Amino acid sequence: MIIEYIRYDLKQHQPDDLIAAYRTAAPHLQAAPQCLGYELTRCVEEPASLTLRILWTSTDDHLQGFRKGPHFPPFLAAIRPFIGEVAEMRHYEATDVSWQR
Repeated sequence: MIIEYIRYDLKQHQPDDLIAAYRTAAPHLQAAPQCLGYELTRCVEEPASLTLRILWTSTDDHLQGFRKGPHFPPFLAAIRPFIGEVAEMRHYEATDVSWQR
């Protein structure tokens, strides 16, 4: 499993607009077999900073499977207005340092 983090620093849009866009885009992530889950979070100290965490089966499945598949075009259409406000978009591997109550 690979974790993609997309961090937004909104300057042209409001946080609620991005949240609404991801509500529209979410069914396309859910329909994609390469996507294992997602979570959109908003920074408490700076509400215009939001981070989307997407769990993918692999980096290749994300880039070659999802992005070249039928679910990507409608997903991209929903979030396209916010692409210029992406501060970071990278894939990460989990480590063994983890805990949750």
